[in-house]
Amino acid sequence: MADYKAPLRDMRFVLNEVFEVSKLWAQLPGLAEVVDEDTANAILEEAGKVTGGVIAPLNRMGDEEGCSWNNGVVKTPAGFQDAYKAYSEGGWVGVGGDPAFGGMGMPKVISAQVEEMVNSANLSFGLYPMLTAGACLSINAHASEELKEKYLPNMYSGVWAGSMCLTEPHAGTDLGIIRTKAEPQADGSYKISGTKIFITGGEHDLTENIIHLVLAKLPDAPAGPKGISLFLVPKVLVNEDGSLGEKNSLSCGSIEHKMGIKASATCVMNFDGATGWIVDAPNKGLAAMFTMMNYERLGVGIQGLSLGERSYQSAIEYARERIQSRAPTGPVAKDKAADPIIVHPDVRRMLLTMKALNEGGRAFSSYVAMQLDTAKYSEDPATRKRAEELVALLTPVAKAFLTDMALETTVHGQQIFGGHGYIREWGQEQLVRDCRITQIYEGTNGIQALDLVGRKVIGSGGAYYKHFADEIKAFTDSADVSLAEFVNPLKDAIANLEQMTADLMERAKANSNEAGAASVEYLQVFGYTAYAYMWALMARTALAKQGEGDFYVSKLGTARFFFARLLPRIHSLTASVKAGSESLYLLDASQF
Repeated sequence: MADYKAPLRDMRFVLNEVFEVSKLWAQLPGLAEVVDEDTANAILEEAGKVTGGVIAPLNRMGDEEGCSWNNGVVKTPAGFQDAYKAYSEGGWVGVGGDPAFGGMGMPKVISAQVEEMVNSANLSFGLYPMLTAGACLSINAHASEELKEKYLPNMYSGVWAGSMCLTEPHAGTDLGIIRTKAEPQADGSYKISGTKIFITGGEHDLTENIIHLVLAKLPDAPAGPKGISLFLVPKVLVNEDGSLGEKNSLSCGSIEHKMGIKASATCVMNFDGATGWIVDAPNKGLAAMFTMMNYERLGVGIQGLSLGERSYQSAIEYARERIQSRAPTGPVAKDKAADPIIVHPDVRRMLLTMKALNEGGRAFSSYVAMQLDTAKYSEDPATRKRAEELVALLTPVAKAFLTDMALETTVHGQQIFGGHGYIREWGQEQLVRDCRITQIYEGTNGIQALDLVGRKVIGSGGAYYKHFADEIKAFTDSADVSLAEFVNPLKDAIANLEQMTADLMERAKANSNEAGAASVEYLQVFGYTAYAYMWALMARTALAKQGEGDFYVSKLGTARFFFARLLPRIHSLTASVKAGSESLYLLDASQF
């Protein structure tokens, strides 16, 4: 497999040339003082070095060795401890963390690029700091000042890690039926008892402590999701002076043996009267969790993107070097026995599909990250409200569409290698295996589609959707005639999505099955349309600079491929949405 090189040129293009993020930062008081274009470029440059030089070399070895469990003790693969120490000492765990507690304070649009790099280098490794960052988000937003001061500095510094303990054996998506209990104690603490499964980083040997955020129910809690509370439960209790005390009453019962991400410890966690402290107020656990969830679900989308990028880097290197057969138009490499496979139309189709989906995904994930930054830092209520609603709308699209496209991309990368792609030593089959989980965890992609259609589109009466549609229409209405080849199909795509949205909202009023029946295909149409908007924005920039080098020429060519070969997929997907729910219910359960 090719050595991983962070796509810094494309990241700078998206951030500095397409979105001009430094202008956004200048308008946001919480960011204007801490980051500018030069600072951001320096941070990304350093992140590229540590991810490519320290973390990426462990990827295949980590997959081969995996994590091990022995009597409650989890050991990560060789090299992970040293790499995690180097990553932590560089400040990367807290890159987006609150500076008041030792974080770097970077905007999400910057930490998103760092996430892409670390996950491209080694997704299993990247999950440990990702879960820590997610736990920090919830603690910082909802915990008491005492808890924040006690736990956040060591978490941001990487001395301690974090985990999110949500899922139970009988309760995955439906968290309202969790059974984990929290018993209040006289000193204000709680005793937590229950079992959680699929807990990423629930136990490992990378840090001296792990701070678990655990969903549980108080004795008098109302039924369902309204009765869920969130508790901070450390693996090792922390003394008043900040030193470590006794081990808490919790343990790792086992780790899962998985299809992929084998160097990430996926744990069964048993809480046996463990001491914990409530985060926020009783029965407010879901709100505290969802503070983290928009960031985490975007993060999972970025995981998919990162694997697609790694797959592409190896595939393009292989396609330039591997010689097989002659080009359809005649020999190209006349001094060799055959031509490099990049001359063949089908290989080019796969490479360009990978390139278009990766670069479109990078732009889209950065766009969503910008909305998160605006929602967090803007002082204008209307601007903040619009950004919050855009985040709510686009988060399920970012999670599901990026990861669906990532599986397609990694499979293309494997296919380009032919038989070698199926062999472990070349690395492409690992990327396919690792990618598959991104469509499942943090809410399966089917659940994301239901969330998009049911809660965000229909649930808001179309108001959230209107923000995005109006922005695209404002762009197409004001675009220069030189952009017609990109703007005209984008106009058609948004008109199609507009009509489909209106029809679906109307049908759902009469038949409650309609939203669920259409949701997956609807999300796909939404995703391709959103990518079309991103590609039109990128094409506008590239068109103005096409005389400045191959990078811009390549960008324009990829944009043309997207509009010619990928955007038309919306037509068959739209037909599926219009077909309605009737055909899904023609069979009784016994007839399947």
